[in-house]
Parts: sequence; C-alpha cells; structure tokens
Amino acid sequence: MPSADLPLLCPVCSDPMDLLEPGAGNQPRLACTAGHKFDAARQGYFNLLVGKGTSFEADSAAMVQARFNFLGSGNYRPLAQAVASAVVRNLPDTGATVLDSGTGTGHYLREILDAAAADGRHVSAIGLDISKFALRRAARLNPDAVNMVCDIWQPLPVATGSVDAVTVVFAPRNPAEFARVLRPAGVLVVVTPRPGHLAEVAAVTGMLGIEEGKDDRLADAMAGHFELDSSVDVDIALELTRTAAADLAFMGPAGHHLDLGHLAARLEGLPEPLTAGAKFKLLVFRPREHNAA
Repeated sequence: MPSADLPLLCPVCSDPMDLLEPGAGNQPRLACTAGHKFDAARQGYFNLLVGKGTSFEADSAAMVQARFNFLGSGNYRPLAQAVASAVVRNLPDTGATVLDSGTGTGHYLREILDAAAADGRHVSAIGLDISKFALRRAARLNPDAVNMVCDIWQPLPVATGSVDAVTVVFAPRNPAEFARVLRPAGVLVVVTPRPGHLAEVAAVTGMLGIEEGKDDRLADAMAGHFELDSSVDVDIALELTRTAAADLAFMGPAGHHLDLGHLAARLEGLPEPLTAGAKFKLLVFRPREHNAA
C-alpha cells in the first residue's frame, strides 16, 4: 500500500486528494474534499483522465510487453542505476517525494526506490503514464507507489512545490508543470538518446533515428524554468538475442508504426549475439529561482 500522505490534487477541481483504504470492492480509492472519487482498477492503478482526450498516442499492450521483456532482462540496468544515483543523492533525509513522469513499466522508479531504501531513506512515489497497459505493469512492480493514468500536457494532479525529484526517461516533457510541482531545492532528471544510439539495431529494423537539433530544442524548452546542473553520458555495450533486439526496436516510438512479426523476420538469420551501443545523456536540472517567487 502506498503512503497515504501524498501531495495529490483532484484532476477535476484541483482540491487536495487523499488515498483511502480499500473499501467494499477491496480496492483503494482517491477522493478529494469536494467529493470526486477515483477507484483503483483491479490491477492497482488509478485512471485520472478527465475532460478532453489527449492527442498523445499511448503505448499499446504489445509495445509494453516488449519493454517489460527487455528492461526486465536487465539490459538497461546501468542506466537505471545512474538515474537512481542522480535522484537519491539529491533527496532530503526524510519526507522525500519522487514523481516519475512517463513511468512506463516502472523499472526506473523501482531502481530509485530500492536505492533510496538501501541508503536508509523512505521515499513516497508517484508514477504517471498515459498508457493503462504500462501502468498495469508498473502497479505490480511498484505497489508502494501511486500509479496514475495521466496526460502530462494537462495540469499534473500534484500540489505545487511538493516534490523533491521529477524523473523523465524517454518520455514527453512539460517543463512548466515540472517546475510548478518541484520544491525550490528539487531536481529534474531527464534522459535522452545521443547521436548513434542503437545505430546497429536501427540499421536492420528501421527504428527511428535521432532528430536533428534535438539537444537544442530540449535546452530551449527548459531555459524558461530550469538551469542545467550537470550532464553525463551513459554508454551500454549490448549483446542481444534476436528476440531481445526485436523487443528493443518495438518498445519505443517505432512501435507505433512497426510490426513485431516483421521485425522478427528482418532479424531472422542474423548471428547471435547482436552487438549494439546504447548511448544516453543524463541531465540534472534545477528550478530557476523565479519559479519559487
């Protein structure tokens, strides 16, 4: 059961929202002071999508399965450890809250929570994602977090100045909302791919390449709300089976326009292991002083 002391806001009226103990349906409930209620799905997550639907395409069940298989095999564990280290060293000793925006299957948040526990810190956690299929996985992996279906382009269901760290790993970014929910001493940890990321797999599978000027656009988007505190490159030398390579190609944005069966056919006959270089940039931002004003 997640901590009941979380800084949640109702997506309907923005009143404070509390996590209530399981009721007659044996599922916990979120309820605000104005009486709006959200029951957890039987898989353990909450659906907070209200009003106009999002234009962002959620990951499908097949894409989520591919990501769960790939990350569950530990292929990106060094990246998850680097994210956890960047977060945990910036958390207060007590009363810390972490928001994982675009939590996906929850593997990165799990690494953060485990690293914090190993450091003797209790952390309250919130996981947001637009895909209910992803949150079914995340809720199982992180039952100690509140996992919510949410559109990050809308106001986040989190109180202003209440979060110590926001993590965004290969997910859309809403700098204004991230700055709003962070405490003045909080950090925003962002992971993006670098040029050449998975080039060997992309050449065979038709994965999307890194867009030209991606780093400049990120810097411009962050400039109004955040200052860059640190940046580090994380490189992972991968040795993959053909199945793992197909999962890797399918679990990301390319999964919206590629067919898993066709991916497997493209990879059939290639010698194993398939080698590839995963190239990431891990950036730590801090809120600009005017955000707290």
